[in-house]
Amino acid sequence: MEGLIFETGIMKERSVRFLKLYEPIHEAFARFCHAKAYGVLEAEDLISESVLLALENLHRLKHDEAFLSFMFSIARNIVNNKYRRLKFMGVFNKNEVALMKDEGLNPEMKHDISVLYSCLNMLPSVQKEALILFEISGFSIKEVAEIQGSGESAIKQRLKRGREKLAKILKADRLAHESLNNRSSILFTMFL
Repeated sequence: MEGLIFETGIMKERSVRFLKLYEPIHEAFARFCHAKAYGVLEAEDLISESVLLALENLHRLKHDEAFLSFMFSIARNIVNNKYRRLKFMGVFNKNEVALMKDEGLNPEMKHDISVLYSCLNMLPSVQKEALILFEISGFSIKEVAEIQGSGESAIKQRLKRGREKLAKILKADRLAHESLNNRSSILFTMFL
């Protein structure tokens, strides 16, 4: 009985710490999950699974400042594991397609987003992730550098090269020449 009370106290303490760390980053983390999960799994499932794993492994987090990177790493690993599993699948189910929810977007916007995500999937993973974090999730270059564990100049280079490759794939020369001082007006409008 005493051990159960002790474990309950530890879980409550861990839950309070987790919520304190998670609440300020929830919106940005949700946008990141929506972008990473697109076409692979439901974003809400990715968020839920990431939160559960983070809560279970919170004791491994040495510094609270690294919590954002901790959450992104968990979500990224879940998606990567899903991609590995999907390599062995190839089943199309008409019933599942019929049950897909309408996201309230017009058909042209859905098509544009689908094309963009397909093109993003053609990029190297570090460039894709940098673009998602900067363009879609709204993080600054400094924050992206912290999350990816790289310098700001490396992130700028990834963004520049990623935009150039996307421009080549999408045949949108204007995208390749946009300044890194601001988010891309071309990519950003697709997600608002």
